[in-house]
Amino acid sequence: MEELAQLANTAGADVIGRLIQRLPIPSKTHYLGKGKLDELLSLKGSVNYDVIIFDDELSPLQQRNLEEALQVKVIDRAALILDIFAKRARTHEGQLQVELAQHQYLFPRLAGQWSHLERLGGGIGTRGPGESQLETDRRLIRQKIHRLQVQIEEMRKHRRLYRQQRRESGIPIVALVGYTNAGKSTLLNALSRADVFVEDKLFATLDPTTRRLTLPDKNVVLLTDTVGFIRKLPPTIVTAFRATLEELSEANILLHVVDLTSHNAPEQCQTVEDILTDLNLMDKPRITALNKIDLLLDNGKIWDEKSAINYLSDRDDISNKNTVLISAEKRWGLSGLLELINQTLTEITQPV
Repeated sequence: MEELAQLANTAGADVIGRLIQRLPIPSKTHYLGKGKLDELLSLKGSVNYDVIIFDDELSPLQQRNLEEALQVKVIDRAALILDIFAKRARTHEGQLQVELAQHQYLFPRLAGQWSHLERLGGGIGTRGPGESQLETDRRLIRQKIHRLQVQIEEMRKHRRLYRQQRRESGIPIVALVGYTNAGKSTLLNALSRADVFVEDKLFATLDPTTRRLTLPDKNVVLLTDTVGFIRKLPPTIVTAFRATLEELSEANILLHVVDLTSHNAPEQCQTVEDILTDLNLMDKPRITALNKIDLLLDNGKIWDEKSAINYLSDRDDISNKNTVLISAEKRWGLSGLLELINQTLTEITQPV
């Protein structure tokens, strides 16, 4: 719920209340049970809400019934994330990818708006503008989805050519991955002076950025930042951004950035691992950078770089030869990170 509140704030909403219900399965018609729906309706007079956001993806029927019962706008987690992506996408490619995801999300809901006509069958009440409008809307969205897919496929071809040129150059690629707001863009800026937009909000940056980075042994690598991951990432987003996520397949090393201060860090790590599995990237060499150690406290006092790294390095749960402790904001531990990248590249390029 805290993450959903962060998403809502990122989208520009003011959160004025939260409601939780535990059910074996959601109601097929209203998602919520009748008692909880009545409770939500009774809160309207006291807190004066005008939008309700659900943490799961709602069916078209559930969304329509909820809006009829509550007389306010109802959106689900998928629509909320899509709205944030639309707000954050700055490049033409990013905007096309978001638009495709939005249309793919909208299509079944558009059809659902007219389902009451379809259920009536043939005969009186089903002929004329209602039915033809449904077919018109469906056809227009199908055409729009097709045009967007063609445009994005052209961009995929361009990216493939670009990746082929990079392979021929022989420059290794290190790709940053991680949960949204873990500090990937801040780390990219700290290592390469990339000047990528950074904000303490979810999905502050969507568009991939690649910069050259010189390692301690004077070798050069390409450091690439990609879109952040999140729990329950809408499938339409993963599909639409596949052209961008394909950049990860060319990486020699995946640098997984983790927000060590998050109380949900283990779950966030698992979300990233699950998405990497879906993208068939689990066999890629991996480095884990535990970020934001400057925000941890030691008996109420903030650590300095040396004491934080020394103390945390002794913890069994995070001590690993491929793990490094850093603060991208304070530039702590970056020399150790560069050494680890250097060492890992040496290991994977040595003949077996």
